[in-house]
Amino acid sequence: MTTLWWHILAVISMALSSAAVHAQEAITVLRWDFENIVEGQNAPPLPPGWIPSSKQGIAVERTGQGNMCLHVWVDEADGSQSRNIRYRLPVDKLRKQRVRISAIVRAKAVSQPPNPWNGIKCMLRMDSGGEIQWPQLKLPVGDFGWRPARLVVAVPEDCQQIDLIVGLENVTGEVWFDDITVDIIPRKKLNCQNGEVFKGHNLPRLRGAMIGPHITDADLLEFGKVWKANHIRWQLIWNGFPHSPADTATLDEYRQWLDGALQRLEAALPVCREAGILVTIDLHTPPGGRNKELECRIFHDREFQEAFMNIWENIARRFVHSDVVWGYDLVNEPVEGAVPDGLMNWQQLAEETARRVRAIDPRHAIIIEPAPWGSPSSIALLDPIDVPGVVYSVHMYVPHAFTHQGVYDNPMGIVYPGTIDGKWYDRDTLRKVLEPVRRIQEENGVHIYIGEFSAIRWAPGDSAYQYLKDCIEIFEEYGWDWAYHAFREWDGWSVEHGPDRNDRSRTATPTDRAVLLRSWYAKNVKPEFSERKKD
Repeated sequence: MTTLWWHILAVISMALSSAAVHAQEAITVLRWDFENIVEGQNAPPLPPGWIPSSKQGIAVERTGQGNMCLHVWVDEADGSQSRNIRYRLPVDKLRKQRVRISAIVRAKAVSQPPNPWNGIKCMLRMDSGGEIQWPQLKLPVGDFGWRPARLVVAVPEDCQQIDLIVGLENVTGEVWFDDITVDIIPRKKLNCQNGEVFKGHNLPRLRGAMIGPHITDADLLEFGKVWKANHIRWQLIWNGFPHSPADTATLDEYRQWLDGALQRLEAALPVCREAGILVTIDLHTPPGGRNKELECRIFHDREFQEAFMNIWENIARRFVHSDVVWGYDLVNEPVEGAVPDGLMNWQQLAEETARRVRAIDPRHAIIIEPAPWGSPSSIALLDPIDVPGVVYSVHMYVPHAFTHQGVYDNPMGIVYPGTIDGKWYDRDTLRKVLEPVRRIQEENGVHIYIGEFSAIRWAPGDSAYQYLKDCIEIFEEYGWDWAYHAFREWDGWSVEHGPDRNDRSRTATPTDRAVLLRSWYAKNVKPEFSERKKD
């Protein structure tokens, strides 16, 4: 799950998933290398269509290498300011497309910005009828030489206007841009004419919940036998999310923790069998953990990438014969950041890991979430994995301002259905939010699993109930498996607790949210396990 801050970073990080589609054949929409600009003027004009925000601090000039480029600067004496140029892109060509923005960039003495989203701007402004997204590339401050910068975004189906913005925001310093290019990246599709969709189980639906690391055997039995759930998502989590001891631990320390966590899971599998529950193994804490920007360090260190693949090979060997395990969720809410040359991005790492797992285990589902953060919108940035038995998973917390109200410093009192962040949200809106997921399902003949969804229990009135009801009914309509977040973990997400955030006790009578979940669990068909009981 994500806080508001993580949601902001998700928008930034969405732009950094570029390497996942960098090698795809591109259709160029716009390219400016500034070479057609006429010299001999004090301030050469910008290319046609480029609109400067200021008459000062923006010019086209020749570099030391002899080529022309765009130069944007803010003198330190002037104080932090914003200066940029803007270009209106052809939105009719870009709707529902994956779009890559690329440029060559260098900087000098760029000051520390007041917020992470300020600084050097290579950004889109996408307006979908009042809902505005600002996906952007995160570049360092200070000095750096010419380097490629790329961002890839999924343009919403209802986008009405899209602008490309480059320059500086709320800082001082200098930045140069060259070879600014906008490309459409065609989507890869699987051959889905091979018959039945792989689900990894033979049940009508998996309906259950994510569980915490301190779940008891009694809890599992109650969840399966009394609540009638037939599925849990088991977190392999090391004392917290998104940060954890893995952020600074050695690989030996990480493996020692993971072995203990897997032993705990193995001990619980016979209980899950008795409860009639299938288990998703969720690697919530990957090797290396996350850096301060919340990016997974497996995308920044070769040793962690190799460890990640080896770990999943070992997990596959360990559980290949278990009929209680449903599938392997490779990473919870992956975030790439800028992947260095020579390392695999998430598209590549997921595919290679899936191949290795499938070579060991021919039948368990391999579950892949998109980067960043497993969000419904980011699945449009992921190409389907050409490995048998892959299931695609997203987490549903949109609109975040509603589902996470009162978490950390997020404002409270937000009602659903209602106007949230300037946009009306109801069931039809949620359906549009989930449309990229539905499109992946239909175009590629793959199965979808909602690994997390929730609404904070102190949302006003019956808002949390209404939100969960609408989500579940959409999931059911589309035939998706789902896991509520969460059962007997943090009480903020608990359906067994009432709307008073200060009351940490379970209610004497079931909440409307608990009744809702249990009404759906009552429809479950339980798995039929083999007699060998090898877990």
